[in-house]
Amino acid sequence: MVVVTGENKVSGNPDDAMSSSDAEDDFQEPATPTATQAGQALPLLPQQFPEVIPLNVGGMHFTTRLSTLRRYEDTMLAAMFSGRHYIPTDAEGRYFIDRDGTYFGDILNFLRSGDLPPRERVRAVYKEAQYYSIGPLLDNLEDIQPLKGEKVRQAFLGLMPYYKDHLERIIEIAKLRAMQRKARFAKLKVCVFKEEMPITPYECPHFNSLRFERSESETKLFEHHCEVDVSFGPWEAVADVYDLLHCIVTDLSDRGITVDHQCIGVCDKHLINHYYCKRPIYEFKITWW
Repeated sequence: MVVVTGENKVSGNPDDAMSSSDAEDDFQEPATPTATQAGQALPLLPQQFPEVIPLNVGGMHFTTRLSTLRRYEDTMLAAMFSGRHYIPTDAEGRYFIDRDGTYFGDILNFLRSGDLPPRERVRAVYKEAQYYSIGPLLDNLEDIQPLKGEKVRQAFLGLMPYYKDHLERIIEIAKLRAMQRKARFAKLKVCVFKEEMPITPYECPHFNSLRFERSESETKLFEHHCEVDVSFGPWEAVADVYDLLHCIVTDLSDRGITVDHQCIGVCDKHLINHYYCKRPIYEFKITWW
């Protein structure tokens, strides 16, 4: 009888033992352990990094200290170089990050000494800081121009109902009209008004009092839609019509759309008695090429 243990086969008969040894020749262990065997025999060790780290970020080369990359523990870079994750290397042994490296130098300068980028690169570096989850850099960038001013602007635009939807409508109408006419540009009418109630020369001196004295039924007499393509308003803030026009043109320009605008009059629709709508009407000219 042959008794098999975890490592050796022991036979009570010498001849049997020889037979077992011969049989073992037919069952040699593979040269490379299987995944299961490797997991049992060789536990995965943390990746070790040198003190000086050579980097290849999207084809751009950088060199920095390991402690610099780990300066803020809650960032993606600190996690990548913590040893818990495998990072591939290029042919020269540089650790590879598959990301555009154009602004990575600004990221390193902040991690090294807290330096912030010049104003013209703030928006781009902010985007990279978001990707690498560098909270302290995001906080610093949000507190300087142009991002600080953008926060104030967005607070104002938060008062505009359907602001982004209206921008999309402007673009779609202008594109459709240009394609229909096979033209380089398209024009459309946009109403931008701050006050909910129409203003006439008769109302101006007493507008505030008249506004609050009107009953609900009287208010409905003044409700109407100006004959325009898109209408923005009303809102309650210090910012006026020209401020909103600036926002509209800026946001369209940021999307690569060339736009000119001019005031072409007021709605002038008769409402009741001597009251007329005096909301300003602007002509927007969108040029496509």
